[in-house]
Parts: sequence; C-alpha cells; structure tokens
Amino acid sequence: MEFVKLTKDEFKKFASNHDQASFYQTVEWGHLKENNNWEMHLLGLKDKDKIVAAALVLSKITPIKKKMFYSPRGFLIDYNNYELLEEFTKKIKEYVKKDNGIFIKIDPYLMYQQRDINEHFGFNLMLEALQPRWIYVINTKNKTIDELLKDMDRKTRQIIKTNEKYNIECREIGFDEISKFKDITKHTGDRREFIDRPLSYYENMYNCFHDSGILKIIFAELNADGTIVELRKKKEELEKDYDNRKNMHDNNIVHTNEKKYEQKQTEIMHNIERLDNKIKEIEQLKEKYGNIIVLSGILFLIYGNEVVALVGGSYKEVMNFQSFYYLNYKMLEYAVLNGYNRYNFYGITGDFSESNPLYGLYSFKKDFGGEVVELIGEFDLIISKPYYYMYKVAFACYHKLKNVKNKIRLINKR
Repeated sequence: MEFVKLTKDEFKKFASNHDQASFYQTVEWGHLKENNNWEMHLLGLKDKDKIVAAALVLSKITPIKKKMFYSPRGFLIDYNNYELLEEFTKKIKEYVKKDNGIFIKIDPYLMYQQRDINEHFGFNLMLEALQPRWIYVINTKNKTIDELLKDMDRKTRQIIKTNEKYNIECREIGFDEISKFKDITKHTGDRREFIDRPLSYYENMYNCFHDSGILKIIFAELNADGTIVELRKKKEELEKDYDNRKNMHDNNIVHTNEKKYEQKQTEIMHNIERLDNKIKEIEQLKEKYGNIIVLSGILFLIYGNEVVALVGGSYKEVMNFQSFYYLNYKMLEYAVLNGYNRYNFYGITGDFSESNPLYGLYSFKKDFGGEVVELIGEFDLIISKPYYYMYKVAFACYHKLKNVKNKIRLINKR
C-alpha cells in the first residue's frame, strides 16, 4: 500500500461517504483552521488506486519550536481492520516525525471501546477535551417526524404546538446578518458566563462552509403584527364561548352541573386573561424591536449522515417563548425530510446529577428523546517523549494563564 498526500477532491469524495464522516474531517474545516495559523495536511493510504484510509491532519508550531499535530475526529478508517490501522498509524507517525512533530492527537468519532494506542487521556466527564466526548443524538434514520414527536417529553410537544400557534417562523440568514447572530451568542455567553467566539470566527466559518452547503444559521423570529391578529381572533372566540355559555346558563336553555359550569367559565376567563397579557407583551416588544422580533438562533453544520446543532442562543427578554425548542424541532424535521441518519445536539457533560451546573444542558436535550453517546476520547501518539513532556508543561502554564484571563474578563463584564 502507498501512503500519499491526497488532493482536495480525492479527500472530499472519500470523507463525505465514510462511516466516521464529520464536519471536522473536511477541507472546509482545514481552511477555517488555517485562519488561526494551522497548516492542513490531507493524508491517505491507497491500495493500488483505491483510498482505504484518510485523515485531515492539522499542524502548528508550539512554544518550544516543535510542531504538534491534530487529526480532529480522525482517522477515517475501518477501526476493526487492525492491520490497516497499524499500517496507517505507522505511516502517519513517520510523516509527523519527518515534519518536526512532537506528537499527533486524535479523538475518533467512535463510541467508547478500548484501543491499544499510545496514551489515552482518561474518561473526562465535563468539556475539558478539544472536542466533547459526550454528545446527545436522535436517531432519525427511517423515522417519521410523528414517530419522533411521540418519543419527546409531553412538555416539549406542548411548547412546539404553542410556538406554532404564535406563528413563530424559522429563517436561514445570510452573511450580512452574522453580526445579529453574534449578538445572540454574546448575550447568551454573558448570561451563562462563558467566553464567546469573536465575530470574525463566525464570519470565517460562514465563508469556509456555507458555499459547500454544510453551514446554515437559522433564526427563530416572531412576526408581531401577524401573531397579535391571531391571538385577538382566539381571544374573541373565547369571549364568545364565555358569553354563549353564560346566556344558556342564565336562561336555563341547557341544564348543567353548577360546579362544572363555574369551573369551565373560570378556565375560559383565565385563558382570555392569558391571551390579553400575551398581546400586551408582544405589543411592547414590537414597540422596542419592531415588527420582526428575533428570538433565538443556531449555527448548524450539515455533513455526512448528520445534522449538528453546533452553537446558538436566545435573548433573555424573550426566553418565555421557548423558541429554542421550536428551532431544534424544525431542523430535526429538516433532518428527517432530507434523509439524514441522526440529529446531533452536540456536547453535554458526563455528569448527569442534578447538582451539576450544566445539568440543564442535558435536561433540555433529553426532553426531545434520543440518547447519550459516549465517544472513545482523546489519544496522543507520541513521537518524541522529551519534547512531549516539555510541551505538556508549557501548555499547562499557558492554559492556567488563559483561565485567569477569562475569569477576569467575566468579572469585568458584571
């Protein structure tokens, strides 16, 4: 077999149809990382003229003037073919060593199973790794949206129905509105106390992924005028119902249980008051934000067999609409209608106790049905042990300094 550098077209064709297909293993991801001074390598193993293994590998100069290599969610290979895995790993190791590398990190897109690889970083429960080891997914293969709705929590189904009643619409935005998306993620980051990416990162992601059909940024929006019209119609219907029931009761047209009559009338009146309050709320929002009110947004990456909800958020002032549920539901519907095998809610933590500060992240995703997937984790294939441990010390110092700076930034925002 021959170890080769692949052309972009060769790599794209092989990667897009592979069982471990991931947006991380794309030429587009390589171009995105080039904006942050990473170098992209498209490496493959050919049996005659057929590609049997491949990997997008990134490299970067470290503070100790040697290179680190990283194959995000790589390799693209049959991990059950040990001879093939051994051969490709050997060739990758030789390539990295020749290019002044210290080690190569991989975090395969595989459910957990033991592997005899150089050094494994344990089974982290939180989000400490470069990519999340715990993810939450819904299997959409050969499923209908009605089947998926049945698997959802009753509260989730009710929220979706309510959003439909409010005529909340989901719309894909273009490059000219990315600053609006950044505003959403900034507000969410400030509220949840995490450091958001800069605007330039989202712009670069759009430029690298959108034209390939991989990236979609979707907004959930409220049309204030249209919603107010519908709510007023519903309110008028309830008022008529209330008056008709009262007329029939007062004139003894229909005999009914007095207690049940009062209970039903009270229920109708509560619903009228609720609608009236919602109308007033939307009118106030319209006055502040205009007729089209952005409620939430999510950046999706669509590649291989899955739709990934990568990052998003919502505004605190309109969180009671719970549009984040509806936005995910509409893209789950998109996954079903377009034949994708799974909908990936992306990262969660492996600590499922309610005392975990990030439990709400898991709870929200769990309400849609689906399952937790535990991936195999990160591995470092070490090329030079002395330089590797020098790098680890340098990286630990850098990481501590970065955490201190982030904490200071969060404190200054308060």
